[in-house]
Amino acid sequence: MSKREKISNTSIKNLIPSDKRLNDSEIAGFHALISPKGKISYYFYYRIDGKQANIKLGTHGQITATQARDLAKTKAGDVAKGVDVQVEKKLAKQAYLNKKNSELETFLDNKYLPWLKTRNAKTADKTVKAIKTGFPDLLSHELSSINPWIIEKWRSKKREIGLKPSTINSYVNSLKGAFSRAVEWGIIDSHELNKVKSLKVDNALVRYLTKAQENSLRLAMSTRDQKAKEQRQSGNKFREDRDYPLLPTYNRNEYIDYLEPLVILAMNTGMRKGEIFNLKWSSVDLVNSRLTVAAENAKSGKSRIIPLNTEAKSALSKWERFNAPNIFVFEGEASKPLKDIKKAWTNLLVEAKISEFRFHDLRHHFASKLVMAGVDLNTVRELLGHHNLDMTLRYAHLAPEHTAAAVNLIG
Repeated sequence: MSKREKISNTSIKNLIPSDKRLNDSEIAGFHALISPKGKISYYFYYRIDGKQANIKLGTHGQITATQARDLAKTKAGDVAKGVDVQVEKKLAKQAYLNKKNSELETFLDNKYLPWLKTRNAKTADKTVKAIKTGFPDLLSHELSSINPWIIEKWRSKKREIGLKPSTINSYVNSLKGAFSRAVEWGIIDSHELNKVKSLKVDNALVRYLTKAQENSLRLAMSTRDQKAKEQRQSGNKFREDRDYPLLPTYNRNEYIDYLEPLVILAMNTGMRKGEIFNLKWSSVDLVNSRLTVAAENAKSGKSRIIPLNTEAKSALSKWERFNAPNIFVFEGEASKPLKDIKKAWTNLLVEAKISEFRFHDLRHHFASKLVMAGVDLNTVRELLGHHNLDMTLRYAHLAPEHTAAAVNLIG
């Protein structure tokens, strides 16, 4: 049954579940409800324009009886002025949600990331992480407040600390992509980040191997292979003399591990490291001399077929004889894809006396060799899996010696 008295900290303290409701004796419509389990909530009941409404003021424990009373007085005053306080509360809540959803971080997490995952699940998290890492100070900003001037200031600071133009462009382009979707989905009316033009990138900085360096790399792989086989043979001789169990011997035509066939494949296909790591034997067709890069492993999100030249096919055939039962061509632990080759790659470069050359530069090397051999850029673009020709121009620029030779043809 309900009671009627002034709602105060004392009267609330004495309230029991069987009371069910306590109506305030001074403020019309102000009341407290108590559940069978003893939970107390404060409400304000009112009439406006012929309709009835009951608005929740809060839960006891989150607010006190005194605070609830003050809120009830305020609401009563608003109703007296003709304000529908429940509608006002809903509008305020919606405005807050709209504001929250239009903040960069919330938009990325709740809208952009789920959409990216439907397009290319493999790169979705990486794309959003790049935006968050690149623009941490903007995450709490509303999308509509982020303008070209803010990005230009950010870009200037990044250049001052030595960040490469290509890296800066990558961050900005990722952000632009998110903003374009926000406009498309009606989160914001428009954006002007397209006014931020990309910084010029010196394509000549893209690394590829000279003929001498390529020969050195090949010799280093061959030497590494031979040394490992000799050490295994010597080690087994030591074990045999002492009646120790022998280690598996290497076949003369067998690779000692993944490194050489992996490098040869990269040099002859231009595949990205992740594409190679995730390559499955089921995607390799040695009979027809080709392999397929699965859409889920491609940066573009689209599958592509890469022809295998003689060297790449030979390397995979040789590697297959000892690894065909595996799912992945280059398998790591627990039948999972290989994760990292940094140590082995670094040691190989030291042996070959090659400096400042990343594994990814083998992709540049592949593209540059194709262009210097007269292959048209669109074919190179297809082999590399690029979206457009601009990217191919960056990766497949001509070597200085090659351009000089071309000029000498008319000298």
